[in-house]
Amino acid sequence: QVQLVESGGGLVQAGGSLRLSCAAAGRTFSSYAMGWFRQAPGKEREFVAAISWNGGRTYYADSVKGRFTISRDNAKNTVYLQMNNLKPEDTAVYYCNSAPATTGLRTGADLGSWGQGTQVTVSS
Repeated sequence: QVQLVESGGGLVQAGGSLRLSCAAAGRTFSSYAMGWFRQAPGKEREFVAAISWNGGRTYYADSVKGRFTISRDNAKNTVYLQMNNLKPEDTAVYYCNSAPATTGLRTGADLGSWGQGTQVTVSS
């Protein structure tokens, strides 16, 4: 199991950028695919991005494709989400999670434990 702590959220104007970090505790971090999810007020949590265990494959929700970039540093047990050209509809609590493969992240199956999340607010 991997324990996760998200950080880097904040308040930003539309068109701005933020970089989220997710620090993982556990010796098996590099064995897991990692992903980012978000939950806006009154909505269900949704998939945002996923990255394979070695960073070789990445996947994105259509709503963030071309604006967000997921990356990871296995030496630091950390996964990142670079968010550019932010829009008010990106406002949400952002969470990271792990799974044995990226399929599990994209389908929501076989997820690990959730972190506390980090709030991202984009003003218009």
